[in-house]
Amino acid sequence: MRVTMVIPSMGSGGAERVMSVMVNYWAAKEWEITLITLAGGSSPPFYKLVSAVRYVPLGVACDSSGFLSGLLNNFRRIKLLRREIIRSAPQVVISFIDSTNVLSIIAAMGTGTPVIVSEHNDPFMWKIGRVWDELRKVTYPFAKKIVLLSESSKSFYSIKVREKSIVIPNPIVSPAGAPDTSHDIPVKKPCVMAMGRFDSGKGFDILLKAFASAIDKNREWSLVILGDGPLRRALEQMAVKLGIEPNVSMPGTVKNPFAYLRQADIFVLSSRYEGFPMALCEAMACGAPVVSFDCKTGPGEIITDGADGILVPAEDGEALSFAVERLMKDKAKRARLGANATKIVDKFGVEKVMKQWEKVLQDVL
Repeated sequence: MRVTMVIPSMGSGGAERVMSVMVNYWAAKEWEITLITLAGGSSPPFYKLVSAVRYVPLGVACDSSGFLSGLLNNFRRIKLLRREIIRSAPQVVISFIDSTNVLSIIAAMGTGTPVIVSEHNDPFMWKIGRVWDELRKVTYPFAKKIVLLSESSKSFYSIKVREKSIVIPNPIVSPAGAPDTSHDIPVKKPCVMAMGRFDSGKGFDILLKAFASAIDKNREWSLVILGDGPLRRALEQMAVKLGIEPNVSMPGTVKNPFAYLRQADIFVLSSRYEGFPMALCEAMACGAPVVSFDCKTGPGEIITDGADGILVPAEDGEALSFAVERLMKDKAKRARLGANATKIVDKFGVEKVMKQWEKVLQDVL
């Protein structure tokens, strides 16, 4: 099988993590895999790719200064993307993430190559701009399949798109295969942990306030937030203002999150919206008891409330603080939730999810 995969970049995000799992899995089966990114190759992919994967960074992910500039840049992106699709001669193209999906569909038109597009955000909350939104409406019906992460996101799309859509969750890698270097990681215990890009969507501002309230009588607890992004400085200043700076650590983006997640006494997902949060799934796979906002899509399809995690109303900081504080005081409940959480690997394991993808490929071809 020859498959060409397309994604904006191979940075440290969840979609990029999924992409690396998929291409490495299929390359191990001796499939011919080409991975195209719009971003350049000035830095290597954050997640390791096996040598059998043909990696093609186009270097066309620059910002546009205006409408005309954007039009010209996208014309160039489509031209180069089309060239590489034809060069790789795939039996199918799989594209990740909204605007890149639009470009991939247009680039493959007339080549006879079917295109499958995959969305990785909550379309109700993740805004891509009016022009891209209209282009998505026009182009998505030309895709052979639209892969979504949750049933609840289907209603966002037109009937024609819904008829072509299928829900496939993200594949969760078992931490059993990752080296256990947790003893080398200096984490102040007991600790609450979170992970994600430092932007508004991840809700770390809500988390900081909730944590400050929860540790009012539990000052021995620390908070570790893995990741980085544009709001780092603002979050650091907020920790100081809340008087919790000595209890908060932000070590940055890490290559092996399992080493940290294995040490989490509680993991919190404070996102305002999600697609299918890899951070939450990987924390559960490591046996961490989790508390999560019940976003419109994502967490509610992963967590069985009270059995393998705790769901609280989305963006309700008081409810989050209350749930975290109760878990801090209940070691037995933490142990029970954590033990049940590890079953997520059986539910969304790589083999199981990749079989679903391969069924889609069979249907398309």
